[in-house]
Amino acid sequence: MIYYMLLFIFMLLLTIVNIQAMPKLKRYEPDSKTPQPLISILIPMRNEERNVKRIISSIKGLTYSNLECVILDDQSTDQTRTQLLKEIHGDPRFTIIEGKELREGWVGKVHACYQLSQAANGEYLLFIDADVELKERTLEHTLATAQAAKAALLTGFPRFPVKTWLEALVVPLQHVVVFSYLPVVVANRNKMSKASAAHGAFMFIKKEAYEAVGGHEAVKSSLVEDVHLAQLFKQKKHRVILANITSHVSCYMYETTEEVWNGFAKNIFVGLGRSAKAVWVLSVYFACYYVLPLPFFIAGIFTGNMLWILPFCIMLFQRFLIDRSAQQKGLLFCTMPASAIVLMLLMNHSMKRERKKQGYEWKGRHYQ
Repeated sequence: MIYYMLLFIFMLLLTIVNIQAMPKLKRYEPDSKTPQPLISILIPMRNEERNVKRIISSIKGLTYSNLECVILDDQSTDQTRTQLLKEIHGDPRFTIIEGKELREGWVGKVHACYQLSQAANGEYLLFIDADVELKERTLEHTLATAQAAKAALLTGFPRFPVKTWLEALVVPLQHVVVFSYLPVVVANRNKMSKASAAHGAFMFIKKEAYEAVGGHEAVKSSLVEDVHLAQLFKQKKHRVILANITSHVSCYMYETTEEVWNGFAKNIFVGLGRSAKAVWVLSVYFACYYVLPLPFFIAGIFTGNMLWILPFCIMLFQRFLIDRSAQQKGLLFCTMPASAIVLMLLMNHSMKRERKKQGYEWKGRHYQ
C-alpha cells in the first residue's frame, strides 16, 4: 500500500511541475517602430449556425488592428451562411469563401483548413474552430508569446465551459491528460515529435514555417490533424509551444450528449495510434489510479486506516489543481472516478468501431 500511495505523490508532484512549466500568454508591449504583422484568422464552418453570432462578435471585439478573418462555409445545409452575412454586416475584415467538394483521401476539417490557408494573406495564421470565443487582447498576447519563444506553432487547450452531464465528465479530461502525463518541459524545449500535444481549436502558426512543412496537405487523412501537424513541425526542426490559453480562449465544444460521445469516439482510438494494447493498458491504469481509490477511501473511513484514505484525497487534490489552472467549474474535480469510468468506456467503444470497420460519424460525414 505504501508503494501505491507513493505513485499518487509522484503524480501530484509531476502535475505541479507541469502547471508551473506551461507558459501563459505574455503581456503585449507594442513597438511603434515595428509595424504589426498581418494575422489571418481562419475558421472552417460546417452547419455551425448556433455558433455564428458568438464567434463573429468575439472577433469584432478584438483590439489587434492588423487582421483579416477568412471563413470557409463547408457546404453547410443549415442557416450558417445566412447568419454569417447577418452578423458580419459588411465588415471589410471578413471574407466568406465556399468550400469545395471533399476530395478523396481527405478528412473534412483538414480539407477546409487547407483551402483557408490558400486564401490567407497573413504573416501569421490562426486556425480556430467555430465554437471558440476569444478575449479582446488574445492576438496581441499570443503574438508576443510566440515571438518571445521563437515558436513556429503555438497551441493550447482552451477553457471548456460545460453544460451536459457527459460533457462535464469527459471534456475537462483533456486538461487532466496534458497536465498529468505530458512532460511539458520536454514538449516545449525539445523537438522530439512524440512529446507533442495540440488542440485544433487554437493553432497559431507562422505562415513561412507552415508552408515549409507542407501545411494541412501533409496530414490530409488524419482525424487528429492538430497533433500530427505539431509532430510534423518538430520533425522539420521548428519549435512548437504548448501554452495555457484558458485566460483568453474558451471553447464550447458540444451541445448534446450524443455529440460528446461521437466526437470523442471519432478521435480517441486514433489518438492512441489505433493500438489495442494502449487501450487495455490505459484501462487498467485508470481503473487503478482513478477508480480504485474510492472503495479504499470508504474502507479507510470505516477502519480508520489513513493509508487507505490518502490516495483518494491526493488524487482529488491533483484534479483540483488542474481544474483551477484550466479555470474549470469549482466542484467538478469530485467527479474524477466517474469521469475515468466513462473514458474507459469511450476508449473501448472507439476501438470496437474501428475493429468492426464501422467507422465514425461526424457532421454528416462518415470516416473509416
